[in-house]
Amino acid sequence: MLVIAEDYELPPEYRRTMSATLGSSSPAAAESSESQSSPEIQPQQPTRVYDIYSWKAKSPSTRLVYIQNAAAADQAISQLNSKILGFDLEWKPNFVKGRAENPVALVQLASEHLILLIHVSYMRKAAAFPEKLRELLADETILKAGVGIQKDCKKLYHDHGVDTRNCVDLSLLARTVDNARWKGKYSSPIGLARLCETYEELTLQKGRVQTSNWEQALDLRQQEYAANDCHVGLTLYTRLAAMAAAMSPVPDRAWYSFDTISGFLYEPSSGELWQPYNPYYDPGPPPSSAAPLCW
Repeated sequence: MLVIAEDYELPPEYRRTMSATLGSSSPAAAESSESQSSPEIQPQQPTRVYDIYSWKAKSPSTRLVYIQNAAAADQAISQLNSKILGFDLEWKPNFVKGRAENPVALVQLASEHLILLIHVSYMRKAAAFPEKLRELLADETILKAGVGIQKDCKKLYHDHGVDTRNCVDLSLLARTVDNARWKGKYSSPIGLARLCETYEELTLQKGRVQTSNWEQALDLRQQEYAANDCHVGLTLYTRLAAMAAAMSPVPDRAWYSFDTISGFLYEPSSGELWQPYNPYYDPGPPPSSAAPLCW
């Protein structure tokens, strides 16, 4: 311990050292140091909560028809009278690893005024895939829009021998018309619910019904779920197609649409094999090696 007499004067170099030491331990200095080392914590923004998408709310005049036999399907399809359809498929999930997928059980089609849920698994016993449905899916003048539609169309051919032409992948269309928002690999899928939240500010009801048994007679929850999935495909296509039409030049349809023939994907109305490609798409900077690859 250093004791300093009142009449003793410290040398200048000691006075400077002690002044700096005492000054740094002053309350004001300590508070200043603490404020610099502990930045203010900003409150987290609350997670956005969206209302649920409902085809009934979006289009109150639209009718829903659930069909379990081929003759009724053919009659209902003749009433669609639309060149643009929302399109989706459902099949019974398989929870056993290594076992083949179950066949397509349900075909969902949505026009502006009519939603058809065609339960083809009920028609397999009679070996009667609805002929009008087969013709509609193969009709290149009728557009079918959905998410994950590439796999769906291949599976439909594998399970039922059905070709599907003029198919629009909504993920690719969104990346084409709204590239500033969507980055990452062009062919990376964007979920239907995420697209719905982005462009409609609504979300889709999922939960257990998504993995329910689609081969049995559908209950009301399943019918509502299936109707919403195909109807939102139509809604999203209408919005994204308007964005495409406003671009100059208008994007080439081959960047996001294709035909499925004999289980292979082809460029629309051509004999060239198709793959997701847009020469003007900007994927953005590559992800950091330390960051997870999440798009």
